[in-house]
Amino acid sequence: MLGFDLTDEQRELKELAHKFAEQEIIPRAREYDEKEIFPVDVCEKAFAAGLMNFGVPKELGGPGLGVLDTSLIVEELNYGCAGISNAIGANDLATLPILIAGNDEQKRTYLGQLVKKLTFCAFAITEPGAGSDVAAMSTTYRREGDGYIINGTKHFISNGSRADWYVTFATSDKRLKHKGISCFVFPSSVPGITRNRMHGKLGQRAADTGEIFYEDVRVPASALVGREGEGFKYAMATFDHSRPEIGAIAIGIAQRALDECLKYSKQRNAFGQPIANFQAIQFMMADMAIQIEAMRLLTYKAAWLVDKGEGANTISAYAKAFSADATMRITIDAVQIFGGYGYMKEYPVEKLMRDAKLLQIYEGTSQIQRVVIARNLLKD
Repeated sequence: MLGFDLTDEQRELKELAHKFAEQEIIPRAREYDEKEIFPVDVCEKAFAAGLMNFGVPKELGGPGLGVLDTSLIVEELNYGCAGISNAIGANDLATLPILIAGNDEQKRTYLGQLVKKLTFCAFAITEPGAGSDVAAMSTTYRREGDGYIINGTKHFISNGSRADWYVTFATSDKRLKHKGISCFVFPSSVPGITRNRMHGKLGQRAADTGEIFYEDVRVPASALVGREGEGFKYAMATFDHSRPEIGAIAIGIAQRALDECLKYSKQRNAFGQPIANFQAIQFMMADMAIQIEAMRLLTYKAAWLVDKGEGANTISAYAKAFSADATMRITIDAVQIFGGYGYMKEYPVEKLMRDAKLLQIYEGTSQIQRVVIARNLLKD
């Protein structure tokens, strides 16, 4: 039997996260966006409230939440600000390869750090010449003595200039494509690493997006995550787990946009009455509500399947592609409903539109999601 009711615990998690967004995120969102302020203060409060590092297992001191529970929280945090929430939630992406393929010592060392004090980590896979085409990465590694030497550049990395440790991907030989890729985890303090924050983003400007440069970075053999040559598989498994959470980010942004439109349309008068009385505005908001409900159903189903351990490759792609594209449409319509005021930073909808755009790009573009879906449709 299917069921759509949240448990009492899930409702409490959503309420806690929504209250945190209203009290701690929304009051800072505009300033932190304009000034590109990385929200360490908000992250400290989120850490204290138990609103970080959701996937860290209970035996290591973490909450041990599944993807569905995490998505419920992510949805509410992103109602406040996607940039600030990126800083709060980026650790979860970096923890996934360790959870998927890491050994017990790696889990104790790296995941254990996350629950002792506020710690940042980063999932480093994207490069200047390898975004959607992960197998084209140029960051290399070679075996030397009892360890590995890593060289290359990563960019557009969430928490990239802030991370205390990295999960990074490198290839032993570009000619091997995806079969040459391995995964490593190591502290950001290892000699040979330089990094900087990338500035001038369209949206999610409070989030740290960094470049990382590896110059003859020596890491021990114990830095290898899982088996050599299987890094691509671990990265794809990571995205299958994380894509429902991108759907949840989209829901949070879209719900905020709809709520702002509902409030504004009742207050703004034109032709002697609130614009909420006009059918053109009503239909736009009705379409928003329809799309948000569809986003929730797709996202929750994808998260539920991941938690059950069932194949969620295609449904995760459905959720990510549909939710990202729908939220972009919703936020564009929100700006339209606000008219000239929607174009001004005084009101929140222009920021929601800017923040939404990134959802169609990171962790696999909307086009790449369609490639994944089409390939699964065309399988014999």
